[in-house]
Amino acid sequence: MRNTMLVIVLLVTFACKTNMKTSKSETIQSTLIAKGNLYGSGAEGINAQNRVVSNQNDWDALITKMNLVNTVTSSFSEVEIDFVNFDVVAVFVEVKGSGGYSLDLNLTKNSENIVVAIKQNAPDGLSTSVMTQPFYIVKVRKSNVPIIFTKTNE
Repeated sequence: MRNTMLVIVLLVTFACKTNMKTSKSETIQSTLIAKGNLYGSGAEGINAQNRVVSNQNDWDALITKMNLVNTVTSSFSEVEIDFVNFDVVAVFVEVKGSGGYSLDLNLTKNSENIVVAIKQNAPDGLSTSVMTQPFYIVKVRKSNVPIIFTKTNE
């Protein structure tokens, strides 16, 4: 009787595990718009933020702020975005007291959301003594799942 109960419990356990949905992540395609640093010592007024821009008015306001001190957007791969089909993901970190800082993003999608993994890179060795604010901006195809942001050390 004990062996029969043990077999039944094991069968139920394995049956439940095989029926559970697994949410596989896959890398999604994004288009790099710009990656670099703002050099206005924070005068642009852009706080550290993770942002999804989904319309032209918000995109124009962001570009205006970024260009407040220097014309940063002249080096963007594109500034005209088709917001019917795409969203813009923009990540800004806090103003740094020196140069050499940068960001990397890894975008993946599962059945529940798009995950933007943010990696902050610090300078190796000596760096310039100018204040910088790292940013990273990409374009992604619109999706019906939310975009969430996480920090990573990888």
